Amino acid sequence: MVKDVISSMNVHMDKSIESLRKEYQKVRTGRASTSLLDDIKVDSYGTLSPLNQVATLAIPEARTITISPWDSKMIAPIEKAIMNSNLGLNPANDGKMIRLTLPPLTEERRKDIVKQLKRDAEDAKVALRNIRRDAIDQLKKLEKDKSISEDEQKRAEKEVQDFTNSHVAKVDEVLLHKEKEVMEV
Repeated sequence: MVKDVISSMNVHMDKSIESLRKEYQKVRTGRASTSLLDDIKVDSYGTLSPLNQVATLAIPEARTITISPWDSKMIAPIEKAIMNSNLGLNPANDGKMIRLTLPPLTEERRKDIVKQLKRDAEDAKVALRNIRRDAIDQLKKLEKDKSISEDEQKRAEKEVQDFTNSHVAKVDEVLLHKEKEVMEV
């Protein structure tokens, strides 16, 4: 029973960290990444489709993303979707493909991005603490129901805390890595 609680908690904590990593992939750094465009939906013949399902995305240079639609009629809807996406990117259309050039980030903008990264990391830590609290509550309930002894509960709580500490350290590590990437000129 204790192992079930701890393994369930561990899975949830891993998911929280993975969610943070995915969120960080969407953050615009000075470097081009196709993951910036993951959330863009394009009106494709009346249905909204993800951009990567109507075009090929490529990164020919460090600050450039090219979008080659499979159907040339899709250029205008793709441009419109990018402009409406609030990414702050201006698409350049040459008739066959769309080029997105990422402007270099200013120092002030980099600092703002880092602040947002820290807020996201703190949210992830709060989620980890909530998961820890739920696990400890489950352990207390097991002890109250006499399913486990008080000593087992205390040992399990220590194990839960150790897992929480290691996951918080992982969040800090992910934050530090992304922060370095953003502040890199």
